[in-house]
Amino acid sequence: MRSITGDGVRTALSIVRKALEEPGPAVPFEVREVPSGTPVLDWTVPREWNVRAAYLVGPGGSRVADVADNALHLLGYSVPVRTRLTLDELRPHLFSMPDRPDWIPYRTSYWNENWGFCLADNALRALPDGEYEVVIDTTLDDNGSLTYAEVVLPATEQPPGGGEPGEFLITTHTCHPAMANDNGSGIAVATELARHLAALPRRRFTYRILFIPGTIGSITWLAGNPDVIPRIRHGLVLTGLGDPSEPTYKRSRRGNATIDRAAAAALAETGEPHRIVDFSPYGYDERQFCSPGFDLPVGRFGRGQHGEYPQYHTSADDLSFVTPESLAGSFAIVRRILEICERESVWRNTSPYGEPQLGRRGLYRAIGATMNRQAAEMALLWVLNLADGRHSLLDIAERAALPFASVEAAVDALAGVGLLVEESAGARNGGQA
Repeated sequence: MRSITGDGVRTALSIVRKALEEPGPAVPFEVREVPSGTPVLDWTVPREWNVRAAYLVGPGGSRVADVADNALHLLGYSVPVRTRLTLDELRPHLFSMPDRPDWIPYRTSYWNENWGFCLADNALRALPDGEYEVVIDTTLDDNGSLTYAEVVLPATEQPPGGGEPGEFLITTHTCHPAMANDNGSGIAVATELARHLAALPRRRFTYRILFIPGTIGSITWLAGNPDVIPRIRHGLVLTGLGDPSEPTYKRSRRGNATIDRAAAAALAETGEPHRIVDFSPYGYDERQFCSPGFDLPVGRFGRGQHGEYPQYHTSADDLSFVTPESLAGSFAIVRRILEICERESVWRNTSPYGEPQLGRRGLYRAIGATMNRQAAEMALLWVLNLADGRHSLLDIAERAALPFASVEAAVDALAGVGLLVEESAGARNGGQA
């Protein structure tokens, strides 16, 4: 029974903690509790909601809906109720999907006191007239809290030229119960990402991974971390990563931040169909991070977007809807986005007067061994020409219409023979100093 608050969230986070404690590098995992009633920006942390039991008993004595069978049966944040009603009196509190008669919808009422049950429309239509017993044994606690967790993996390197390493913010929402794609998939991929990042020998950024309830979680974190916000250089919201739709990246509000360009480069490298969509102030937590007062360089990555696939917010978003291939592919793309942001930097040609002789430095021989000699040679020439202390690796890749990986390889080769030196961390930090 996960929601925006409550013991269900704590249980989910304990599962994540256990996964991060498996053999491998230590992953710091801190659970935070923010008291109910705390002002957070223009909002207030809500009362904590917990569910002991919730069921609906029909005239014949059988339970026609029970959260013990499926967490989606209960309207999220239902207030406690014990009563008997006729079917007509009950109907305003029953929710279904006539267009998907076999599926249970996911509905909530976080901010307006209400109660209700969600049923498959076929089950709703089959309900007989008569008296129904309503039992909703829930609590709404003014002395509760909102629970979230964060993994913070400090940078292991100082930026060239000194200064403080920037932060890479990654978030996923924890509040949707009983649905695999939205957002068990985000929690799973974020967990694996934490394990991967902890194992890296080098990190140019501090990585902060948040497991938070949607909307109120990001608002609460933003309100409570004003000292961290200026350090954020890049960010990703992860959601809906396991369905069979093509990978989709939603740009940040800025539209051309380093994270936006890195995502485009990573998706292009896959050679597979994908989508890049413009920012809009509707969706998931990116709209909080990209609100005008913060305007952080945070995009969203997933597959099918909210409302685009029929299983969205229904009981059909189950484990049969997500695939290992989609989860693994999503993880690989996110990992590559992070790698590109790590590599994004500005370099300077140490021999800028005329074209340096590459042959005597062994670079043409190395190129000759590659499968695409012409592309590798052009990458060397473009890097030498644009490595003027002003153009970053992404600048060069976009100007030359080359894969970012080709530019990376050229930089490594040229730096290896002393023809390039790294100039600064400015571009790598997205110019967000």
